Amino acid sequence: METRPKLRLFRYLVPVVIVLAILFSVRQCSSKQEKPSGHPRDYAAIAKEGILRVATEYNSTSFYVDGDTISGFHYELIEAFARDKGLKAEIMPFMSFEERLKGLAEGRFDVIAFGILATSELKDSLLLTTPIVLNKQVLVQRKETEENDSLYIRSQLDLAQRTLHVVKGSPSILRVRNLGNEIGDTIYIKEIEKYGPEQLISLVAHGDIDYAVCDESIARAVADSLPQIDINTAISFTQFYSWAVSKQSPVLLDSLNTWLDKFQKEKEYQKLYKKYYTR
Repeated sequence: METRPKLRLFRYLVPVVIVLAILFSVRQCSSKQEKPSGHPRDYAAIAKEGILRVATEYNSTSFYVDGDTISGFHYELIEAFARDKGLKAEIMPFMSFEERLKGLAEGRFDVIAFGILATSELKDSLLLTTPIVLNKQVLVQRKETEENDSLYIRSQLDLAQRTLHVVKGSPSILRVRNLGNEIGDTIYIKEIEKYGPEQLISLVAHGDIDYAVCDESIARAVADSLPQIDINTAISFTQFYSWAVSKQSPVLLDSLNTWLDKFQKEKEYQKLYKKYYTR
């Protein structure tokens, strides 16, 4: 039933609503802030206003509410960039991958500060930064309940004729399609628009759906609180993930890449990386 997953996901969605409400109020109260222009900006326009508009995802790795503060790897990293450039980062979390892409194209955001897998399709429409982190996509399922559990996937070959749930527009869709070609059989994909990866993991854990695909870092971040899930079946190899800017923002891309190349060699970055990715 539709009501049950909604109730189970309530505790995940409430912090998102709170954060969005706070950030929206702050944005409205800033009388000096310029309105988004309707088209992507490059670095000169961003520096002139002094505000960097950023889209990310609300999850336990990228951006989340921790008590009375906001935390997250991508949140802290883009804040460090803005700080070093004398900018104010205005960061908005969105569950929808497609909404982040749309906002970038419309100039509502300057950067998508979230791990994006470099597919050929995305390379055609976006400029991707130097790699930020290593990650891979994994299958999320419930742990085996008995020796001949018909639902339990033991290898990628067992994915034939199964339905995998993914966030709508996610780059993992292409990988699942390619995996179907590799195993010589059909893997069905159901794209979910209103939930992010952590919500899909929760639906798997509570038996509302059987399988989901998400980034390993996100799955590991919530695995301790959902001991019934299994995340040991890889869907992809370990790959580099990057941030993205519009193709109309080449100077912004160069500024981000120059800063990242330098910052990733510093102790502050190593400390930040270990904080979120060495658990």
